[in-house]
Amino acid sequence: MTTTLDPDAARTGLRGIDWRNYAIYIGFVVVFALFAVFLADDGFLTGTNLLNIVRQTAIISVMAVAMTFVIASAQIDLSVGSVAGLASVAAALAIGSTGSTLLGVLAGLGTGLVVGIVNGGLVTFLGMPSFLVTLAMLGIAFGLAQLITASAPVPILDDTFTTIFGGGNIGPVPGLLVWTAVAVAAGAVVLAKTRYGRQVLATGGNRVAAEYSGVHTRRITFTVMLVSSVVAAIAGMLYAGRLESGRYQWGTGDELSVIAAVILGGTSLFGGAGSVVGALVGSLLIGLINNGLILAGLDNSQQQIIRGLIIVVAVALARKK
Repeated sequence: MTTTLDPDAARTGLRGIDWRNYAIYIGFVVVFALFAVFLADDGFLTGTNLLNIVRQTAIISVMAVAMTFVIASAQIDLSVGSVAGLASVAAALAIGSTGSTLLGVLAGLGTGLVVGIVNGGLVTFLGMPSFLVTLAMLGIAFGLAQLITASAPVPILDDTFTTIFGGGNIGPVPGLLVWTAVAVAAGAVVLAKTRYGRQVLATGGNRVAAEYSGVHTRRITFTVMLVSSVVAAIAGMLYAGRLESGRYQWGTGDELSVIAAVILGGTSLFGGAGSVVGALVGSLLIGLINNGLILAGLDNSQQQIIRGLIIVVAVALARKK
């Protein structure tokens, strides 16, 4: 018995695919291929350079996982970069004053917990827009970290802390890659396979309908803001471990890269749809672009222009109907 392929059916199937759902993956492959061809002589394809791209984007990728939940629930968190810097300082100061790795970790996590409670409480219980709340927190966290350190870096001499948080390897695998893999795997499963993930998407898609369906939307909003700050604190400790110091500048401007990665990855800025794996690819795409433009020898102003144009085009292509 033989079967024949109906050309009309095949064309109909292809027309039924919304290629914009895969724009980030197609864009990543296209950009990678272009850099591989034109920058081959500059060492783009070397294992060391490709590993550096992943390492340099790892912390952004970790924060992008939590930001996916925030944006999918129709909120925004602009404070993640400054919270990372403040947490790095808090951990470094605690380790320096007590010599305890555990207290350093608790200080960093506690920083994220306090900020998350404040952000989530103001948004949830006072009804303040998350944009304004986290914009204010961005300045507060940055200023506080600068104030308590007198603008000076705080060295971390604890080998255990630096090994766990980004400075060491687990076997042959860099620790930062392990953190990224764990964060992405956990986030992807929670968002796509759990009741909580469905409630996050329902809250962002239609809050009123979600409430009528029994979703506690206030609790969802509070928890996504809380988790975002705690994950930002972990990112700050990854900076501190990798760079062996706490500093108020760590994480400065990361909120823009994190949000761009999430939106590039297919999460709707208006809520109701999200992709953790897409956010990872968006983060890698940004790192890929940065690396390629540096290898191409472009100055900083040219890099900014081209990077912005590529992101605008990618978002336009990925825009949902």
